[in-house]
Amino acid sequence: MHSRNDWGGSFEMSNSGEEVYNQNNEWDRAALLERQDLDETLQSWVLERVEKRKKKKYVDFGCIVMSHKALKWIFGSIFIAFLVIGLPIIITKSLPKHHSPPTPPDNYTLALHKALLFFNAQKSGKLGKSNGIAWRGNSGLDDGNDTDVKGGLVGGYYDAGDNTKFHFPMSFAMTMLSWSVLEYKDKYMALNEYEHTRELIKWGTDYLLLTFNNSATKINKIYAQVGGSLNGSSTPDDDYCWQRPEDMDYPRNTISIFQGADLAGEMAAALASASIVFQDDAAYSKKLMKGAQTVFDFARDAGKRRPYSRGEPYTEPFYNSTGYYDEYMWGATWLYYATGNSTYISLATNPSIFKNSKAYFLTPQFSVLSWDNKLPAAMLLLTRFRMFLNPGYPYEDMLQMYHNVTSLTMCSYLHHYKVFNRTRGGLIQLNKGQPRSLQYVANAAFMASLFADYMQGVGVPGWYCGSTYFPVSVLKTFATSQVDYILGKNPMKMSYIVGFGNKFPRHVHHRGASIPNDHKHHSCTGGWKWRDTSNNNPNTITGAMVGGPDRFDQFHDSRKNYNFTEPTLAGNAGIVAALISLTSTTGSSGIDRNTIFSAIPPLRPQNPPPPPPWKPIKT
Repeated sequence: MHSRNDWGGSFEMSNSGEEVYNQNNEWDRAALLERQDLDETLQSWVLERVEKRKKKKYVDFGCIVMSHKALKWIFGSIFIAFLVIGLPIIITKSLPKHHSPPTPPDNYTLALHKALLFFNAQKSGKLGKSNGIAWRGNSGLDDGNDTDVKGGLVGGYYDAGDNTKFHFPMSFAMTMLSWSVLEYKDKYMALNEYEHTRELIKWGTDYLLLTFNNSATKINKIYAQVGGSLNGSSTPDDDYCWQRPEDMDYPRNTISIFQGADLAGEMAAALASASIVFQDDAAYSKKLMKGAQTVFDFARDAGKRRPYSRGEPYTEPFYNSTGYYDEYMWGATWLYYATGNSTYISLATNPSIFKNSKAYFLTPQFSVLSWDNKLPAAMLLLTRFRMFLNPGYPYEDMLQMYHNVTSLTMCSYLHHYKVFNRTRGGLIQLNKGQPRSLQYVANAAFMASLFADYMQGVGVPGWYCGSTYFPVSVLKTFATSQVDYILGKNPMKMSYIVGFGNKFPRHVHHRGASIPNDHKHHSCTGGWKWRDTSNNNPNTITGAMVGGPDRFDQFHDSRKNYNFTEPTLAGNAGIVAALISLTSTTGSSGIDRNTIFSAIPPLRPQNPPPPPPWKPIKT
């Protein structure tokens, strides 16, 4: 029973006998509504709400709650995106791939690969199988037996078509190769020639370290040459005999010098520049650096200051040096870059060096880089120092002078000023129309191309020649025109690099290339028949840059005429440097800004000295 009636009235609902409960003992709400005695409050309680609200359905993801409708929209959008974007990508990826062929190497790259091989062909000493020149073998194994060097002076490079080892141009060639590697390392690596070129440099520097006591800090003797000849000699020597290096059986004397600042300065440059190339090999780099400092001290010794070739009959007619102040500037600059020792940059920027080198004369001959004249290269290297590091006082005055002279050197190469003559075919005559002009042309092309890269490296678009402004592209145009001439764009339609192109010299003045590799011994005079024959050389000395045409663009492919057909180490080093600077196969056109300066400490410009105290003027 109900104990109370909260709503009032009787508990009895009806006496009419109608059933107000359904079968499940629940109130029959429709029946109740028909009752007239239910007040409004009771009716609302009975009805509650007949219509129930529709409940939205949700999905709970834990971190977010989302309605079914929104979820359907999201999945639908993803599906449509898949159809529009994803499906085409999948189809594209599944199709066979057709890669575009790599960019073919340009002519400069093809010629570079060959030009480097010339150094392999010129090696003396014990050659491994990896040397890659089938017609060359071990030679010069008795070189230096007349010296105090343990094991002799085995190794190094033969200079040209003869079998003499001249250490002065050999050192210059190694410096040029190292310089090109330091400037264009990325290009060498991209062309897979970096390790090859380093090996060539090391072959040379290993040998140069034998030519003096590299374990000492002070020396009084340098071996300057192995082999050689006397003009007009009829006794067996490197000129009189025509023999493969492997067959040499005549005496080969070693030339010693006790004075020679030029040779010592160039050797210092070669060893110092190579020490930067090999800075990843700390022990070897240190050995090279120490050797460079030792020979440079020899060069700076007051008692050693004379040209190494003076009065030397086996040297003076072939590689006569005209001075040594250019080697002072050249060697000191490389030693500063290798060591960071400010003593060397102070020497390189000493006004007396500039004066005694006669660079201030600004005569055309001093703007021509060669194995004898390093002035334009030394000043270009120092201009690099100013452009990239801008050291300021106390070096700025002389560096600015070097920069100005370098700019004028570049102006002198331009046809616009007619400082140098040109052949009808466009070849610049840097040696006044004398024979063997290509080695000077290659060096000038390298310097012009490199100076252009320096300017591009610092965002300078050009330079002034007097009041006339020239864009950087003018220097690149000059360099490419000269190298293109060497590669075959000339009136003879001949490439002057052996093995490049379809037409190149076949009678190269070179003993090893002209005598068959038939495993027979050919005597001193027995080789003359190979020298004098009109037949092509049996061995191709790939990559050799010959002496070149005359001032009328004419070339005589004659083995007897060495002025036209003989290659040299120094010449090939220059063309290698020019080619690597111009190649665009790698996609890289710039230089390595920092490696060459890696040993230089942070520079803080010094304050200039105060003016002298004022003193009254006596009247």
